[in-house]
Amino acid sequence: MSETTRHRLMFAIALALAAIYLFPLYWMYVTALKTGSSMFATPPELFPSEPQWGVYAFVWESRNMGRYLWNSLLIAVGAVTLVTVLGTGCAYVLARYRSRWVDAGLFLILMLQVLPASLMITPIFVGFSQIGLIASPRLAVIIAIAAKAMPFFVVLVRATFMSVPMELEEAALVDGNSRIGAFFNIVLPLARNGILVSAILIFMQAFGEFVYSKSMIQTIELQPASVGLNSFMGPNTNEWNNIMAFATIYVTPILALFVLLQRRIVSGLTSGALK
Repeated sequence: MSETTRHRLMFAIALALAAIYLFPLYWMYVTALKTGSSMFATPPELFPSEPQWGVYAFVWESRNMGRYLWNSLLIAVGAVTLVTVLGTGCAYVLARYRSRWVDAGLFLILMLQVLPASLMITPIFVGFSQIGLIASPRLAVIIAIAAKAMPFFVVLVRATFMSVPMELEEAALVDGNSRIGAFFNIVLPLARNGILVSAILIFMQAFGEFVYSKSMIQTIELQPASVGLNSFMGPNTNEWNNIMAFATIYVTPILALFVLLQRRIVSGLTSGALK
């Protein structure tokens, strides 16, 4: 097989895999525009003959989408801020001061990432109730999301710090900087790309979080869009076009953010992985 044929074959396989991966998203967008009868037509329509563009305005107004998205944004920004502030220092320590105890601590951090949110919600809810944190449900959700996302952030940012040469810090110390000064003036600027990429990934995860929000936030005015989408579900659900329209409005900002920053995300992840 020639090199050109091999490249064409790999390109065709990549296109096929991309089509399989993206088809559910396409079907979500298309279903939102269909009428009740066209949704269940046989064979199914790949694109509706009479698209119902007004469904987006109807769902936005009737379901108060602006409030849901604002709550999701507040929770995501709060979780990202907490994780970034606390996790950056932890990742730096694990990258610079390596020993058997540090490796054991890193292993425990990785094990925490394995635990699903559905398993952790019960002890977290009980603990938050005992200290009265449930009275501030949005803050409780932010802390719970930050605790769940912290291991992922620390592992990624640690690899970024390890890619920064220690000789630069030593030179800064010789020039009169303190350890803290060398961290903020030398190491942190060089690692900002990896920190930013990790924060973006945490933001995407927090923006779509459901388990903690559903369990801790009972006030409708404080619930994020993930819980709002679940409010459609019932024993006699038949509003599939409205459900898909809600999901479209909810998902599109995150998809746009990922598309705009995909190169930076990939470069940030691979820069740490190559160390």
